[in-house]
Amino acid sequence: MAKLKKIFVLDTNVILHDFNSIYNFEENDVVIPITVLEELDKFKKGNDQINFHAREFTRELDRISGDNLFKDGAKLGKGLGTLYIETGKEFSPTMKASFHENIPDHRILAIAEHIFKQYKRKKVILVTKDINLRMKAKSLGVLAEDYKNDQVQDLDDVMSLGITTLDNFDDEKISSLYKSHEGIPEEEFGVDLLKSGHEYFILKGNSSSVLAHYDPVEKLVSRVEKPNAYGIYPRNAEQTFSMHALLDPKISLVALTGKAGTGKTLLALASALAQHDMYDQVFLARPIVALANKDLGYLPGDAKEKIGPYMQPLFDNLSVIKHKFNLHSKEYLKIDELLKEEKLQITPLAYIRGRSLSNTYFIVDEAQNLTPHEIKTVITRAGEGTKMIFTGDIEQIDSPYLDKKSNGLAYLSDRMKGQDIFAHVNLLKGERSHLAELASNLL
Repeated sequence: MAKLKKIFVLDTNVILHDFNSIYNFEENDVVIPITVLEELDKFKKGNDQINFHAREFTRELDRISGDNLFKDGAKLGKGLGTLYIETGKEFSPTMKASFHENIPDHRILAIAEHIFKQYKRKKVILVTKDINLRMKAKSLGVLAEDYKNDQVQDLDDVMSLGITTLDNFDDEKISSLYKSHEGIPEEEFGVDLLKSGHEYFILKGNSSSVLAHYDPVEKLVSRVEKPNAYGIYPRNAEQTFSMHALLDPKISLVALTGKAGTGKTLLALASALAQHDMYDQVFLARPIVALANKDLGYLPGDAKEKIGPYMQPLFDNLSVIKHKFNLHSKEYLKIDELLKEEKLQITPLAYIRGRSLSNTYFIVDEAQNLTPHEIKTVITRAGEGTKMIFTGDIEQIDSPYLDKKSNGLAYLSDRMKGQDIFAHVNLLKGERSHLAELASNLL
């Protein structure tokens, strides 16, 4: 018996999230409500990632549309379904009773309900990243779900990767790690450490313990010492592992996750400064996510003054490092020199678009507010000799259409796990202050 095809009705935010989304529904048919095209038109101008997605989708639609898109649809390709554009529909009595406003969300909902009633024998599903719209659809009996193509399936597994604690470990092997300067070959070490790319271990014996690292390129297990990066010392094992990854030239992609106050950004910036002579430039960037649905135009001042509040946390971290040194010390003066010569730049992430970043130490802060496609766009900017660091807290997402499983930082950690050039450390212990740690855990 042939498998009955489904019909997926896409909301605007799905296309703004992934302009190639129409190709990710296998053999099933895809419907774009005419209201979506109307909304996309409003996003065509601008330099943000959603503006790029709106333009790219419009170009793709023009490429495949032909003359019969509104009548017969357009085939999406071999093994894929057909794309249809559905024109506006009257609100049903049920919709009129529940939803009085004639807004884009409700017009999309009216089309989804119309298709649901028209194709009784097919499974009609509204796909939207808007939780409220999903609830509204379900109130009408229409199936609704999130766009799941780039979601992390096992988030707990991803977050637990990178650090493993082993109790009752052999004290003699711990001792051998302390004695070895070059590291111990894995076959000589004789312990299966469940290796998957760069791994960090807390090995605890009866009378000793050690922090260790497995290098998948050299196939070596070695002791991890607590380093000093531009006056900043790690305060716990997680920070020690983080700094090791940040300073290791063989690791060109690092993801640091963890709650506020665990030191992610501070460690990354200190490590960058400690290696400034190895790179042509150090970039510290973050995406601008406006609060309370207000864009930058709402703020007073010129462009520099508008972005100032968003960049201030990064300058705060730089100030912490500067105050580790005397005002006239060479380290303090070097930071001012790097800023003046623009070899150290703190900038909104949008300003990086289109650039090729060669021999650059590139830190992206608050990466949990990026979509998977935005993460990919940033990483593909990397030229030869560039090291990229992504930091963020997947529990503090400011975008209304991202969550713990669909944000770019979690996606990056999931897709890159096991790669020889990638390391992920999830920091759990807050070091900002006892008050901040207490608030993070209890409030």
